[in-house]
Amino acid sequence: MATHFQGDARAVRALDAYIKLSRASGTIDGRLATNLARLGLTTGQLGVMEALMHLGPLTQGDLGRKLLRSGGNVTTVIDNLERRGLVARTRNREDRRVVTVDLTKAGRRLIEKVFPIHARAVAQAMEALTASEQEELGRLCRKLGRGAPRELGVARKPKANGATTRIEVAHDMPGVRGDHQDR
Repeated sequence: MATHFQGDARAVRALDAYIKLSRASGTIDGRLATNLARLGLTTGQLGVMEALMHLGPLTQGDLGRKLLRSGGNVTTVIDNLERRGLVARTRNREDRRVVTVDLTKAGRRLIEKVFPIHARAVAQAMEALTASEQEELGRLCRKLGRGAPRELGVARKPKANGATTRIEVAHDMPGVRGDHQDR
């Protein structure tokens, strides 16, 4: 479904593309999650185990950054994997705040069995596109992800001293905080 927004052509085009991207991603993610559930894992658990399989032991913070997940989410996923005996945590002796996570033998066996099945399911889901379309989609998604501003919905106004003031674009909308914050 296209957007029903009646704004300027730039916003309508962007919203329409975003809706299509979100729906396609949601559809494929849902199908893959169902497949993973049959294999006994969630998408988050697969992400953690796959990262550890391919990159080796990582701190919880590094896992969160790699997977674009919050610290709380990563902690919950690791708690559940640890309860099942699939990962183990080790505290750093010099800095006890740092916790390294690694696969256990059972975890390695499971991810080495499950990941090829998951990879085949992803390939099957992407078969709606030709090989060159998949490559182009990958290129476009990378460009989109790297080109998106860090903060959306805000404008930056230069100040005389070179600093910037953050101005909420939606400052005149009821219920939306529109204060100016120096940065």
